[in-house]
Amino acid sequence: MKSNNSIALEIFKNISLSKKEIDFIDSKFEKISLTKGDVLLSSDTHVTNQYYVFSGCLRSFFVNSLGKDHTTQFAVKDWWISDYISFFTEEKSVMTIECLQDAEIYRLSRKDMNSLCEEIPKIETFFRNKMEKAFASFQKRILEYLSLTAKERYIKFITTYPEIEQCVKNYHIASYLGITTESLSRIRKIII
Repeated sequence: MKSNNSIALEIFKNISLSKKEIDFIDSKFEKISLTKGDVLLSSDTHVTNQYYVFSGCLRSFFVNSLGKDHTTQFAVKDWWISDYISFFTEEKSVMTIECLQDAEIYRLSRKDMNSLCEEIPKIETFFRNKMEKAFASFQKRILEYLSLTAKERYIKFITTYPEIEQCVKNYHIASYLGITTESLSRIRKIII
């Protein structure tokens, strides 16, 4: 990959990198093109990769024992997605990741991530900061789920992630908010 088409320069845009570091980073990422409806990751598998979203929209979800799916995350440009329980613990995945819009993503294995962190300490700092923000975000989402009404959760969602609302179907948003599509329709009628 040439430096001007470098995924390293896209992902690590706020980090000063040498040509050698850029080439090393680029060698660790694999580009993948997905079409709407493609399944990137299935539940009950071992996950060894995480994915950087260059374009498009994906969602991760799990299906409960009653067959109902629960959206846990959306991922759009410049976001990362995986089944992190499996990625970090080597347990089988519980998540499925599907493509909601045609997407271009970059795969990074756990082994290659560790190699990048060992060779380029500022990349380790990048990943540590990313994980800290993700942990805080997931904890905040749990607290909001426990303390806010469905209407408040929806308003928070559309104000925080307006670009995601445009990419996904109503039932995906309802699944993410933990409500039915009918409840979401009622909430939308109230706030419009």
